[in-house]
Amino acid sequence: MVRWFKLFGDQYLGFWLPGLILFLLQEVPYIVMPLFHPETNPIMQMTETSMTLDICEKILGSLCIALMVFVVHKDAVLFSAAGGRERLFFVLTVILLLANYFGWALYYAGHQSVLIMMLFIVAIPPLFYTAIGLWRHNILLTVSGLVFLAVHFIHVLGNLTR
Repeated sequence: MVRWFKLFGDQYLGFWLPGLILFLLQEVPYIVMPLFHPETNPIMQMTETSMTLDICEKILGSLCIALMVFVVHKDAVLFSAAGGRERLFFVLTVILLLANYFGWALYYAGHQSVLIMMLFIVAIPPLFYTAIGLWRHNILLTVSGLVFLAVHFIHVLGNLTR
């Protein structure tokens, strides 16, 4: 992990390689999608209902990724899940990633109800970023993840139920 300079408080601009790896792990279902050829694919074939929400969603999602990879806490090490709060949020991060994979498995198997998509595929990625922010003491990521959750959820729900 690298720290370049202080942003504010205990937050530094830097680089956290595991953040990049965590992002790639969260993207695995999209990467392998061509291998599964789902018979129907509502997530990838949604009709856009709000250009404003679409833009906000893309900005917030990209911001979460950038904050996860490039903002580090002054006391952070490359990897730690030592006891207490840190271990709790690390375990939550792992559970959320596995739940996201479970949801995608359901989706690829043809279980594509709005409930399954909204819970496992839409809500979990922003919660994953939020949990990483809590685990890594990254307040910017934590707050951005929660705002991303609200915008992403409202936007995709509107697209799916149109």
